[in-house]
Amino acid sequence: MNPFVELNLALILFLPWFAILGALFWMFPRQPRTAARKLFDGVSLLLAITSFLLSLYWSHASADPVYGKMWQQVLATAVGYGVFLAVLTMAFFVRRRWLSRSH
Repeated sequence: MNPFVELNLALILFLPWFAILGALFWMFPRQPRTAARKLFDGVSLLLAITSFLLSLYWSHASADPVYGKMWQQVLATAVGYGVFLAVLTMAFFVRRRWLSRSH
């Protein structure tokens, strides 16, 4: 397998799911739709993807190769997905609190 594809396999496989989750995060709640809210949502999504990539590469490099190359992919996918969801969940609750205070 191409080394670039092997390193980014989890990203390639999860990109459609991340697009769905990101679109739902961006669209709901529908109001208020201020510039500050758009900036917060954009930064949150960028931070979630960046955190995913950093954890993906870290866990891929940290996986014990004794168990085979598949273990590297499994660990990288599990850790990366967990980190992506954790960042997006924190952003959701921070945004919810922020929006409830502004109303």
